[in-house]
Amino acid sequence: MGLKLNTKIILGFVIAVGVLLLTSAISWYSIQQLGFYTRQVEHTYQVLENASSLRGHMRDAQSQVRGYLLLDDSTYLPGFESSIPAARSDLSALQGLTIDNAGQQRRLDTLATSIEDEFAYLRRWTMLPPSSEAVRRLVRLDQARQLELRQLIMRVQKEEQELLKERRRRQDFFENTTPAAIVVSAVLAAIIVLWLFTKITQELRANEELQAELARTNADVARRIQLIESLANRVVQGDYTVKISDQEQDTLGNLATSLNHMTQTLDNSFTALENRNRELDQFAYVASHDLKAPLRGVVTVVKWIEDELPHELSDQMRQYLDMMKGRLHRLEDLINGLLAYARAGRTERKLEQVNVQQLVSEVTELVIPPTFRVETPTLLPVLVTDRLSLQQVFTNLMGNAAKYHNRPDGLITVSCRDLGECYEFRVQDDGPGIAPQFQQKVFLMFQTLRDRNTAESTGIGLSIVKRIVEEQKGTIHIESQEGRGAAFIFTWQKN
Repeated sequence: MGLKLNTKIILGFVIAVGVLLLTSAISWYSIQQLGFYTRQVEHTYQVLENASSLRGHMRDAQSQVRGYLLLDDSTYLPGFESSIPAARSDLSALQGLTIDNAGQQRRLDTLATSIEDEFAYLRRWTMLPPSSEAVRRLVRLDQARQLELRQLIMRVQKEEQELLKERRRRQDFFENTTPAAIVVSAVLAAIIVLWLFTKITQELRANEELQAELARTNADVARRIQLIESLANRVVQGDYTVKISDQEQDTLGNLATSLNHMTQTLDNSFTALENRNRELDQFAYVASHDLKAPLRGVVTVVKWIEDELPHELSDQMRQYLDMMKGRLHRLEDLINGLLAYARAGRTERKLEQVNVQQLVSEVTELVIPPTFRVETPTLLPVLVTDRLSLQQVFTNLMGNAAKYHNRPDGLITVSCRDLGECYEFRVQDDGPGIAPQFQQKVFLMFQTLRDRNTAESTGIGLSIVKRIVEEQKGTIHIESQEGRGAAFIFTWQKN
């Protein structure tokens, strides 16, 4: 079974890249080896040159001493003295160049000893009176030492000559291999690229035949997508009765059918929601008029009993009447709280410029007892928002901070932090705090942390705060430790 065209092209590219990488690696290796052995050859030539220079300096040193003894001319002595450091320099260079050759190092160590002995021997002759007899004695006595020096230097040179032959052989090999590797790499790459070009050309021709059909299909799809976008825009604008006429049995047709079902469901859901809202408004009206009126009547009857029968009521009966009035007031507050919670976020928002610093001052005057202090350590912002909603949040939080305090006096701190897209407000008190296990429960309806006989509460205030904040796309949470006060932190969108 033949391979698909795409598979062949991918396989061809893989082979081409593999061959190029392989030949490139071989070429790189050949070039590296060529460079290495070229440097080695140069290195060997340098060793041979230094060895020849050393041999010359040794001959010069003996010649200078012979000249001094033969001609009685002390001008030869500076030449002798200058030959010593020159020879030592050549020897040091040889030792550095052959540091990787243990055999050469041993020969050079022996040579160094012989050179120092030779210089010491020649220096003694520079202290004797010049004469022809002294020259003959010098030559005769130094002949064996000079022969040994020459042999040592020649052995060093012979070793390097052998290394030079091997290195030249390898250099020649890589000089011939490197161009061949490059040529083979280029030829193989050209053949593979030509094959790939042929296959890609065939693929392009086949693709050209599909372009016209694809263009027609794209135009049809674009038209149908435009219909779907139009439906989405209509839905965003609140029209849930819009429908799409698309009978094609494909993905877009199925999507159109699903969208039609969705708009129908949305239309039904929002119709039902409007009905529920009307029922809720009707309930609010009944609760505010039909329920609160009997409560006021009962309170009035209790007051009449207290006014008409002041002397006939025992202390126990008066206590019962006070308890009844407290329960009636709590029931009225509970009805008012339920109405406030139902209306929270449903009333029309009136956007206006609100100075939060001034708003906090007004709330302080309304709900904070004079024995409490309210401080604003940070500058509170001015923003455009629904003033009534923000005022309701601060009223509940600051009122609770004073209401549930464990002392008749205390400190309430209101601060603000700019988070970019929103402000983070913090209402902090120095009261009894809230234990961690109760910090989430306080936002639930009808949840209070203290006995209602101790502090009258409906348990709805913080639920209203949470709902208002979330309607404003914000968040609220508590930071508190029992006995160390509590901080309510909420965010409020700038826009």
